[in-house]
Formats: sequence, structure tokens, C-alpha cells
Amino acid sequence: MHAHPVSNTKLVFPLPPHPADSTPTVSTAAATAMAFVRQLQPFILLLLSMVSISYAVSDSEILLKFKSSLTNHTALKSWKNNSKPICDGERTNWTGVLCQKGSILGLKLENMGLSGTIDANALIALSNLRTLSFRNNNFNGSFPKFNKLTGLRSIYLSYNRFSGHIPGNAFEGMVRLNKLYLSKNRFTGPIPASVATLPKLWDLKLAGNRFSGEIPDFKQKGLHVVDLSNNQLEGPIPASLRKMNPDMFAGNKGVCGAPLKPCESTLAEPNGNVSPYLKEMISIWIILMPIVVGIFLLLAIVAVILIIQRKKQQPAPKVKASSNPKTKTCLKVEDHAPVVASLSRTSNGTKPAEASLKLTFLRDEDDRDKFDLSDLLQGSAEILGSGCFGASYKTTLPNGTAMVVKRYKQMNGAGKEDFQEHMRRIGRLKHSNVLNLIAYYYRKEEKLLVCDFAENCSLAVHLHAHQTLGQPGLDWPTRLKIVKGVAKGLAYLHKELPSLVAPHGHLKSSNVLLNKNFEPILTDYALIPVVNLETAHEFMVAYKSPEYVQHGRVTRKTDVWGLGVLILEIMTGKFPSNFLLKGKGSSEEDIVAWVKSKLGDGERETLLTNLEVFDREMGAIGVGDGKTMMQLLKIGLSCCEDDVQKRLDLKEAVSRIEGLKLRNISCDGDFYSAIASDGEDDGKW
Repeated sequence: MHAHPVSNTKLVFPLPPHPADSTPTVSTAAATAMAFVRQLQPFILLLLSMVSISYAVSDSEILLKFKSSLTNHTALKSWKNNSKPICDGERTNWTGVLCQKGSILGLKLENMGLSGTIDANALIALSNLRTLSFRNNNFNGSFPKFNKLTGLRSIYLSYNRFSGHIPGNAFEGMVRLNKLYLSKNRFTGPIPASVATLPKLWDLKLAGNRFSGEIPDFKQKGLHVVDLSNNQLEGPIPASLRKMNPDMFAGNKGVCGAPLKPCESTLAEPNGNVSPYLKEMISIWIILMPIVVGIFLLLAIVAVILIIQRKKQQPAPKVKASSNPKTKTCLKVEDHAPVVASLSRTSNGTKPAEASLKLTFLRDEDDRDKFDLSDLLQGSAEILGSGCFGASYKTTLPNGTAMVVKRYKQMNGAGKEDFQEHMRRIGRLKHSNVLNLIAYYYRKEEKLLVCDFAENCSLAVHLHAHQTLGQPGLDWPTRLKIVKGVAKGLAYLHKELPSLVAPHGHLKSSNVLLNKNFEPILTDYALIPVVNLETAHEFMVAYKSPEYVQHGRVTRKTDVWGLGVLILEIMTGKFPSNFLLKGKGSSEEDIVAWVKSKLGDGERETLLTNLEVFDREMGAIGVGDGKTMMQLLKIGLSCCEDDVQKRLDLKEAVSRIEGLKLRNISCDGDFYSAIASDGEDDGKW
């Protein structure tokens, strides 16, 4: 504590006059007192500052005070004063506390049965607090006063029992708030006006409440999701929300207008005759229609002429099939990589300034030479594939190093600052079964992620397209090695990204790459926080899980379900067709149900009569390996339990997979005879 210097301050105490023939007046005494107070003012301020510093409270005292406002808080047993700090870098010693660089970033107190009062005032001193989540607890009463926590970026209160009106000014001053989840509560009254003016809001969920009145006109330009379904709202949908999915307004009987049915108009008079207004509109349309059609035809002719001239001026690049048998289905572009060069175009088709082509590197400790986007554009490019989020290209740097550039167009689920922080977190990951993210290129319209190249393409290619590429199928030892590597990589992601509910979120065979030794490498992980929410719900594996389809929730075991489906796909060679469906659709050929139907109760006789459950492309196996194969198949089924409580947790699944061993005894027979002989030992699997 530093004290301000006061050695040059001179105190002067003016004395009141004392005329011989009079006594001091009241006004003269008051003036003297005021002058004395002014002389002491610097010392008073210094004393107050010393007192405030002396009484500064620690983070643990702040959280313990906050805890005291809660009831039924047995889940917070780790919240107690001890010698350990709350945050150790990005790790926490207190349940539910999110840490970053040694300070408290947020509170994630979900599914804990908490009740009582959320004392927002107790958290004001946490200057780095950015997120609060109290989802799926037992809180009730009025909406907490969060507007004093002006640094908050996200608030999650869904699945509680809050009720009553939310004041119109409840969110004033929260200029950084970008996520607000209040679904499945009992709020009433109009939607607070201050929500519609939050400058950075892009994700709002108010579904399943009792909000009434008209929908406010949201002013935000970057608004992505506004879920107002199942309330008591009425009136026309404002223009700012007319491009939203119709499901966002379902369950509000009084709401109308695009994207729902048109609002009732007053074009007809009470007697059934056409109103003068409608007659006037018809007359105007009859006059304008020929003009509009003429303008449209003229523009179409001009567009065709421009396209023809452009094709004449720009000859098509030479394109030939790649000579690499492992990428036979890819295209190789030789004319200065125009496919990859298009990545550096702005939305209006012009090239950005050279400075904007700089990549942001995430691994300073790497010995590799740094390069820019312009270096990636110089070599030829191979289109490796195109998925729901964008395309992937293989390109070669001037020094001969092969890199992969992944182009994402549906990655506006987070603002620039949040996106960059998320990329830094991913960039710190380092594991032999997790693909290293080397650098990224940020632009509002799209993002580029640069990573290392895996020589043997994806697992999906070797399971479902190896015959097209003229390659043999994966044998049993290789498949077991791949499953073990995937399990290790997934466990690492769950350990290093504890703040994410589904640290991978998109685990499938096309997102498992294989290196030259056929070791698996996980890719496209940790995308849920940055991908557009609607796109994520439509395509990502986490949102195909039973818990999301049935209950609309993603859990820590959702990735375990993805691992189970992947194991079944590897063992059967059957593609999980439900992954191809958009949204929450289900498939008649669900791979889990198919495997269960073939195995029945697991008896030996049932297995021997339904051996087609295994992929014959595995070839001959060692004697005794049939039992191990069956064990792995059952682990996959245990990971795919619809009931999350019955499903294996990740630690148990990884332990069981690691315990599987190859028998290493060669067998001269075919695939089926080896399995059949393996089952003769004990009569059961």
C-alpha cells in the first residue's frame, strides 16, 4: 500500500475575529468550520483509501459469501477456505469455477439441485467474471439483478423455476452480453426492452416461459438465434427476425407474419366487398407489372453477356486426377491454385490488402518456418473433401512441406475476441492422437484453419471407399489399434477442455485421420462454441445423440455415444446412416439397433448364425481373437445406451478398451471359421 506524500501541505486554521465590543456570530462560526474541513479534506481521502485497501476481500471470501445465499449446496463441498488457491492457471480446485490465467472467468453450477438466492452483488468484485451458468437447478423467485456485472458475456438460467416480470431495464449497461438463456422457466409479462438493444447479443433463448405482448424490434445486426417458442406472445414478427427458423416462434398462437403465416389484413369490408385500399393496390400492380418484368429481363440479358465475356477472357485452369492412389478421388489444380486462391477474396470479390493475409500462429515453440497465406497460394492444391462446414485443401509450401487448409463458412457462432481466445486454447493442445492446429486466418465471412497433413486420409475412406481406391480393407489388429488411439485422444480432449460439455462434439469416421503408420488422429474437435448454432444442430454428431433428440440436451457422455457408434462402424463396416440426416431425424437403418438385432441376447448360437455383424474385410484373424472382437463390440453397445445413466462414462470405456489384447496366434482359415473356432472354448462370448 502506497501513501500519498503530504510533507508540503501546510495547515492554516483561521481564527474568528473578536471585536472588543461584540461576540462572534453564528454565520462566522460556520464559515470557520467549513474552512477547517476543507483543510482536512486531503487527509480524509487518504484515510479512506487506506481503509478500503485494508478491507479488500479475497476471491475465496467473495465466493463463500455468494455460497451463503444458496441452499441445498452440498455439491459445493470443495468451496472452503484452505491453503490452495481457487485457480491454478486454467485449472480449478473449486467445483464449478472456470479459471483463466489464474483468475476466475466464470461459474458453471449446473445440475446441482441448488436453490435459494443468486446474490449477484456478491460477485461484483470479480472483475474478470465473464460467464454464469445455473442451468437445471431449483431456483425460483424473481430474476436476479445481473446488470451490475457489466463484464458478463453469457448468462445461462434455463431449466429453473424463476417467475414474474423481468424489469424493462434489467440488462441496461451490459454491453458485452452475447448469450442469454432463460428457457424453461415461468417468466411472465413482456420481453424486457433492454434485451433488444444489447449491442453484442447474438444468441437469445426464451422458450418455454409465459412471456406475453408483442415481440420487440431487435436492433442487433449479428443476431443468429432468437428462440421465442412456447410463450404467449402475439402480434407481427418484426422485420429484424423474419429470416429466423419458423420453429423459433412455434407455440405462440397470436404471432404472425414471415416466416409464419401472414397476419390478417383488413382488405375486405364487413359487407364482404373488396375495400378501396385493395382496389387501389391492384390498379397500381397492373401498371407496374410490365415495367418490373421488363427490368428483370434486361438484367438477365446483361448478366448472360457478362458471363460469356468473362469466360472468353479467363481460360479454365488445367485440372487432372491426382496420381496419388490414396487421394484418387481428389482434384489437382495446376494453374496457380485458383481454388485456394479464392480463399483470399473478400465478399465483394476483390483481394484484401497484403497485411490482411497474415496468419495467426498458435505454436511458438515449433521449429517450423513461419509462412503466410500467400505462401499457401503459390503451390498446387488438392481438394481433399467437402463437408457441411466447408472444404479442405492440401497445399505444399515452397520448402516442400504439405499442409491442409480447412475453410469454414459456418463459423460465426462467436465474436472475434471469443473466437481468437478459443483458437488459442485449441492451439495449446498437444497429443499424438489429436491433430495439431498450426495457425488460423480470421475474416468475418469465413475462417481458415491450417493444420498438418495426414498421409493416409480419413478412417471413413478406408472403411467405405478402399475398393474404389484399389486398397485392401483394414485388418483386425489395425482396427483395434485405431479404436485404442481414438479413445486416448478423446480422453485427452476431455481432460484438457473441462469447460466444454462435449469437448469433441463431432466424432465420426471422416473426422478420424490416419498417419503413415495408421495411427488415428482426431480432427474437427471443439467446434461447438464457434460454429453457427443452427448449423451445429443440423449437422454435428453431438446433436444426433439420444439425449438431445429426446430431451434437447448435450451431456458429458455425449462424446461417449459418438465413440460407441464409431466402434460399431469400425467393427461392422456399416455406415451410420442417421448421421446423414439433418436435425433430429432418425433412420430405419440405425447402426445400434441393427447390431442389437443381430446379436440378440449374446448367446454363442445366436452369434454363430449372425456372423454378418462383423466386417469380412478384416480378413483372417488369429485364433482366440473372436472373443476380443466380441468384447469390443459389446463395449461399443454399452457406450451407445440411450439412457445416459446406464451409458459407460468415458474413463470406464477407455479402461475397458485398453484392456483388450491381441492373441497373436495365426490362423490359416478364413474370417468366419476363425471366429467359429474361437467360440468353441466356453460356449458363450
